[in-house]
Amino acid sequence: MLVLAGIAIIVAGFLLRFNPLLVVLASALATGLAAGMAPLELLAAFGKAFNDSRYVTVIYMVLPVIGLLERHGLQERARALIGGLRGFTVGRLLLAYLLFRQITAALGLTSVAGHPQTVRPLVAPMAEAASQAQTGSEDRDEEAAAMAAATDNVGLFFGEDIFIAIGSILLMKGVLEGYGISIEPLHLSVWAIPTAIAAFLIHGTRLLLFDRRRRR
Repeated sequence: MLVLAGIAIIVAGFLLRFNPLLVVLASALATGLAAGMAPLELLAAFGKAFNDSRYVTVIYMVLPVIGLLERHGLQERARALIGGLRGFTVGRLLLAYLLFRQITAALGLTSVAGHPQTVRPLVAPMAEAASQAQTGSEDRDEEAAAMAAATDNVGLFFGEDIFIAIGSILLMKGVLEGYGISIEPLHLSVWAIPTAIAAFLIHGTRLLLFDRRRRR
C-alpha cells in the first residue's frame, strides 16, 4: 500500500498548487523508495526516462529563443511586414498558412509550425495587421488571432493522419485490431486524404467568409 503514496502526493501537491515538476518528482521518489529501490537505482531510472523521452523536451530549447525574438520586436516586425503589403487579407494569409500546415503535417513535419513557435509570434500578429488594414481600425483584432490559432489546429489535425508513421494512425490500427479488424497503416493514411481535402475546403470557405465580413 505504501507504493500508492505517490498518488496521494500528486493529489495533495496539485490541490495545494505547488510546482508541478516538484510534485511529480516527490511522487516518483516516494514511490521508488516505498518499493524498495536504492537511491542510485532511482537516479538511474530518472536518467533512463529522461534519455528515452528527450525528443519530447527538445521543444523547450526553442522557447527561450522565441521569447528573446518577441522581446526584441518580432511581432511588431511581422505586423509591419503585412501592413505594408496591399491586397493581403486575413483570409488569404491564413489560407496560405493552412495549406502550408497541412502539407508539412502530411510529411510528418508536425513540429515545423505550431502555436508557441509560429502562431503566437508570427501568424497571429500578421493576421491582426491584415485585419487592421482591411477595417481601418487600430484596435487589436482578437477574432483574427483566434482564427489563426484555429487554422493551425485544423491544418495539423487533418494533415498529420496522412503521414503513415504518426501516432494517431498507429492508435487506430491498434484499436481496430482489438476488434478483429486487420488493416494496414497505408490504407488508413490514404483514406485520410479525402478528409484532409474536405477540411481544407470547409475551413478555407470559413476564411473567405471571414474576409467578407471584414470588408463590410
